[in-house]
Amino acid sequence: MRLVRWTPDDLLRRLDDVVAVYGEAMNYRPDLLEARRGYIATHARRPGFRAVASLSSEGHLTGFGYGYLGTPGQWWHEQVYRALDDDARQRWLTDCFEVVELHVRPPAQGHGLGSRLLTGLLTMAPGSTVLLSTPEADEQRSRAWRLYRKYGFVDLLRHFHFPGDERAFGILGRDLPLTPQAPAGRTAAAPGAS
Repeated sequence: MRLVRWTPDDLLRRLDDVVAVYGEAMNYRPDLLEARRGYIATHARRPGFRAVASLSSEGHLTGFGYGYLGTPGQWWHEQVYRALDDDARQRWLTDCFEVVELHVRPPAQGHGLGSRLLTGLLTMAPGSTVLLSTPEADEQRSRAWRLYRKYGFVDLLRHFHFPGDERAFGILGRDLPLTPQAPAGRTAAAPGAS
């Protein structure tokens, strides 16, 4: 597997693959995936957009992550803004990079790829803080929750409900920059240029 930085155009060229990985990782129905295609294409043009992908030796997409600078008027940003108090808004949302998507194909999960993708994305992320949302789960059993805790993400909101989604989410954040040193003393590999 090799990690590569993606430009907005790189992501859009591989949009079918991105949506397929997203669907497999989230176990979503095809009709939901079609709606996500449009959102992802819009996200690629937002300020501060950064993306990283994991490719097999044959060039198959095995995982990806992307985000951008959160600003007033963006749907996710507005939902979280309304739920936080004034001090938390100032602390977390003033100069915030939002990790929008981070997914690994199920057969590739459990081998450290999510950690490499997150590290690659956060080492090139602009902003002074980073926020993300993840479905609520048993933190000891959930790979996603263990990953975010490993990288120092803290709770901002728990059991949060976005309009139109019956699932509960945790809203997590941490300061940037991500230090070059990965957790447990291992050096993080920065993604190479594509």
